[in-house]
Formats: sequence, C-alpha cells, structure tokens
Amino acid sequence: MSTIARFKLPDVGEGLTDAEIISWEVAVGDCVEINQTLCEVETAKSAVELPSPVAGVVETLHAAVGDIVDVGTVIVSIRIGGPGGPGAAAPEPVGVAPDPEPATVADDVMAVDAAEEAPEPEPKVQILVGTGPSAPVERRRHLRPRGELPASPSRPAGGEVALVADTRVPIRGVRRATAAAMTESAFTAPHVTEWLAVDVTATTELVATLRADPRWVGLRINPMLLVAKALLMALEKYPEANARWDERAAEIVRFGSVNLGIAVASARGLVVPNIKRADALGLRGLAESVDRLVVTAREGILRPADMTGGTATITNIGALGVDAGTPILNPGEAVILAFGAIRPTPWVVDGRVEVRQVAQLALSFDHRLVDGELGSAVLTEVASVLRDPVAALIDHA
Repeated sequence: MSTIARFKLPDVGEGLTDAEIISWEVAVGDCVEINQTLCEVETAKSAVELPSPVAGVVETLHAAVGDIVDVGTVIVSIRIGGPGGPGAAAPEPVGVAPDPEPATVADDVMAVDAAEEAPEPEPKVQILVGTGPSAPVERRRHLRPRGELPASPSRPAGGEVALVADTRVPIRGVRRATAAAMTESAFTAPHVTEWLAVDVTATTELVATLRADPRWVGLRINPMLLVAKALLMALEKYPEANARWDERAAEIVRFGSVNLGIAVASARGLVVPNIKRADALGLRGLAESVDRLVVTAREGILRPADMTGGTATITNIGALGVDAGTPILNPGEAVILAFGAIRPTPWVVDGRVEVRQVAQLALSFDHRLVDGELGSAVLTEVASVLRDPVAALIDHA
C-alpha cells in the first residue's frame, strides 16, 4: 500500500505570509530522498531551499515557477512506498500489469528550511509591439536570459525611426517586498529629515590608523563602521529614539536594545539585514558583525532571522557618490541615518580656512515618536562622535 504525503509551504521567515516559487529541482515521476532539495522559494526577506521531509516519488507539483503561494498551501505531493519509489520491489515483467493499490493521504507534512541563496529566476517579460500609429497592440510573453540586452532596433530605409517596444517586468521578490514596505512606511509614519554637514577628518584618520594596525587586518574598516558606532552611542544617550509606534495598542514601544540595520546592495536587490544587540558590541565586535552581515548579504546566504527585528538603520549613500538624501524609514523603526560622500571642502577651523574632509548626515525620523528637538539631539550627537571619534570612544569605554 502507498501513501501520499502533501508538503505545505512552511513559514520560512518570521510571520511571512507568502513566497514565490523561483525554481523546481524535481519533476513529476522523480524519486526523491529525505532532505533532497525540492524547490527554491523567495520571500520578502531571503531566498530559501526547501528540502523533502520524506523519501518517495513526486506525484504532483501544485505550483509553477513564478507563482506566489500562501504559507500553508500544498505545493507538492509525494507518493511513499508505492511501486517505483525508493526501496520498492523489482518491477513486474513487461506486459504484466500489477494490481493497482489504493492510495491514502498522509497527514500534512512540514519541511525544515535551509537558508540558501537561490539563483534568480529568468524574468518573464511582456513585450508590447505597436504595428502602426492606429493599429492594435500585440502582446507577447517570452523569457530573455539574464544579462542579455535586447537587440538595437534597425533603422528603416528612408530615415524613418523605428518604434522601440515598451517592456513590462513582473514585480517579484525583493522589489515587491521593498515596494510594499516603503509604501506602508511613507504613508503611515510622518517623515521628517534633518541634515548636518560634519568635519569627519578625524574619522578618516582613525580609519587609516586601524587599517595599518595588524590586529585589525582582515576586517572591513571604513568610515561607515564609525558612523554605525556613532549612531549606537547616540541612541544609548537618547533611548526614546529607539522605539516604534504601536497603533493597535495605542502605545509607544521602547526597545530594550538596538538591532542595527545596514542597507546592503546584493544580487537580489537592496536588503537591510540587522545586527542583533549591536549596542552591546565594542568597536571590534561591531566590525566583525558588519563584515559577516555584508558578506552573507552579498553572497545571498542571509538567514531569515537576519532580516527581521531591526530597530534603527544606517545607509551609506556616499558609496554611490551622493552627498545627501531623504531616506525612508523601515516599517516599525523610528530613525534611519544616511551618510553621504566624504569630500575635501574649505572649512573654518580656529578662525582659519582649511581644507577638511566633510560629509553630510541626513536623519529621517517618525515625527509621532521623535520631535524636532530629539531628532536634532540624536543627529548632533552622531556628528560630535564623528568629529573626534578617539575621544568619544575613550569616554564611552
């Protein structure tokens, strides 16, 4: 007798409601072993391989690549113990059909998730091709390999310029999640952004000193590390800015620790993993944690836990050559700090004009939680640390 195990999409994150099927590693009729990868899914927070919880033969795939499936939905059925499955008896001779055996349905099976970065799916693209100024529009769907650019349109005879077709790109994965989160934040939390130009010459000098120190070799030492430390010190001094607004309970929740989010550009798009209890770390521990987080984000092997529970965020827009911006808060956070490009700038020092290394800080905050006075206090505290990080770190020790 055989049974059919129905495998439901598990919650591969913390409270996530759905995931996108980005690839199937098995087909109907394939024999699978326990822990063999069945498929790869992408959630709002990470890409995950789902292993098989049982050994058997794939009976049905209930979802196709590109489908967005709710948690708890059956995605694959596996026949256990039937003819052709692992450990099954030798097949009957050709021409002799075995008696059919009734199948029973097993209890719902849940899988153990493994946080592995899945290759990005080939994008489904809809091409709209105009056949003339007043002619109808023809729709076509096709797959274009990643990295392949559309061919340049040829110029018709007589100098007439060919029309370039519009392209439709499905909104999937990280982009879909980011769009939803940013829309929720922008239209829920009243944003205010304050700017401050800061002389960070001493910060750049400390970075150079640490890079030359053999004890710091192998770690990612850059000004952003000290910006992160400066924000942590500011939130320690002003803990009321490390909070979230709970509309349902009509309460302000002040976090007991700072889980520091760091915006990282990855192959999946911009992700914001966070360092748990970053405020408890010294400068070296913070450097090690930032290094691990950036590497795992860029390699696509973040854990779902890395992507949840953030309380404050920093973003290094200066790495893109930008001086300043108005960063949007992550939902559930009160502050986000943007650090702009460091540029040599004429600066007044002790009554004399000198060329100093100057950067713009931009702090966005939820005005329900942080008023102008508190926001300014946090921003000026960050600036104070960056002006003289050695003295600030000594005083903080």
